[in-house]
Amino acid sequence: MNFQWNANYPSTRIPVFARNVATTSHPLASQAGLQMMRLGGNAVDAAIAMAAMLMVVEPVSNGLGSDMFAIIWDGQQLHGLNASGVSPESWNIDYFQGKYGSDAKGFANRPKRGWDSVTVPGAIAGWITLHEKFGKLPFETILGPAIEIAERGHAVAPIVAHKWAAAIPELQSGPGFKEFFMPYGRAPQVGEMFKAPQMAKTFRRLCKAGLRDFYEGEIAQAIADHSLNHGGSMTSQDLAKYQPDWVELISKNYRGYDVHEIPPNGQGIGALIALGIVGNFDMSEFPVDSTLSQHIQIEAMKLAFADVYAYVADPKSMRVKPSEMLDPDYLKSRAKLIDLKKAQSPIAGLPSTGGTVYLTSADESGMMVSFIQSNYMGFGSGVVVPEYGISLQNRGFGFSMDPKSENVVEGGKRPFHTIIPAFITKQVNGVTVPEMSFGVMGGDMQPQGHLQTVIRMLDYQQQPQAACDAPRWKVNRDFTLDIESSFNPTVANELSSMGHQIKSIDDPYMDFGSGQFIGRLSEDQDDGYIAASDSRRDGLVAGY
Repeated sequence: MNFQWNANYPSTRIPVFARNVATTSHPLASQAGLQMMRLGGNAVDAAIAMAAMLMVVEPVSNGLGSDMFAIIWDGQQLHGLNASGVSPESWNIDYFQGKYGSDAKGFANRPKRGWDSVTVPGAIAGWITLHEKFGKLPFETILGPAIEIAERGHAVAPIVAHKWAAAIPELQSGPGFKEFFMPYGRAPQVGEMFKAPQMAKTFRRLCKAGLRDFYEGEIAQAIADHSLNHGGSMTSQDLAKYQPDWVELISKNYRGYDVHEIPPNGQGIGALIALGIVGNFDMSEFPVDSTLSQHIQIEAMKLAFADVYAYVADPKSMRVKPSEMLDPDYLKSRAKLIDLKKAQSPIAGLPSTGGTVYLTSADESGMMVSFIQSNYMGFGSGVVVPEYGISLQNRGFGFSMDPKSENVVEGGKRPFHTIIPAFITKQVNGVTVPEMSFGVMGGDMQPQGHLQTVIRMLDYQQQPQAACDAPRWKVNRDFTLDIESSFNPTVANELSSMGHQIKSIDDPYMDFGSGQFIGRLSEDQDDGYIAASDSRRDGLVAGY
């Protein structure tokens, strides 16, 4: 990719160039990934080491009970992994209606937190699957940095501390939460030490007994017992049956580059739909931060969400195929719905914002990993198995209770998922060339972050750190618009006059996502990479 190297936005960060790169939302995690590559490991070893460390140092976003997805360039081709969990077999509409009653529409109520929001955690199984196919180093080495920091403790980073304190009022009564996440009777403050010896114990157990112990052994039994003792229905059988899936990626060509996403049950298709709609406009006619450039992207994202939340679910339940949703003629017809003079409000529902970590790594052999891991809404379910340090996601809240919905709750089914890693390739003389592994974390901000950063890089040639630093907008569930405080006030006023309902935002860490980017500097692999880390988190690009 060709970039303009002058950044137009205030930033304390500059792009990093190196032949081996690891970038995450926390410096200790990035360094753990770099350590694996220095020890002779590859980008997959680095990704798992970083994922484990992030569970320790950024528990506000992920934990041992997370889900994950990954896209891997192995040096020759791309591979997609879906390690999102499935619901307990006992779940169905009657289960929730019997326990929680019905709402005004007659649909069963669903809890946002607690054991009845937890699906089988997929992250550890995802690590196993990645390592079996690509890993080089033993897990004792890969998990070593996370074990050390969990035992010795670490000083809590500023943005992590901010999110931690914000979660306490809602989650402190969750089973096991206070015992594990409130060591001072409150959230740790910036710079205070947080130790997690229980997590170190779990990591050591996984190294000794094998990672399937999380699903079939001592750890699995502890999870099932905790569920039984706190009103849940997840069983040891639910855990034992779980396996991740290798999946065929979905993609969309945009300005000569192929943008790849994990297929449903994730929302990555939303980014591709929006790009396919925007592709029908000549964006070079509109300056990068102009009102019309932003308006077209916002309206495309609204149209994409209208389809995503109508049709996306576990692929076994979808009546509309992803290929139909990405059909060029269909997207051209959707683009015609955009009015360049006014905002519109397609009828669709959007999910809640969430807590997620995205990381990416690349090594000098050419392997690149795009990896995302999440507990969903901050700490997730608020449920912790304290003796093992396992905090559990609340992905079950992503199901619908509408019996007519493709995403209706059923046993052994994957819910609609928000987390989405991404990858860009290009065809050069008939050969697929890797260009960039990237992702933007943050609930329903994720496809919107993909759209905005890809357009900045491919339409306007902004280098990745500039694309990260640029002010963002976010379409909300009610189709109002959030904009960052650094957004151009003139453009904001003009968008408002076009009918966009703009709200103010005080918490950019939660609302506008955070990205990590690694791109190839040229077709010559020995030239290495350019990498960027979003300033909206505590992150770092580490390289050598």
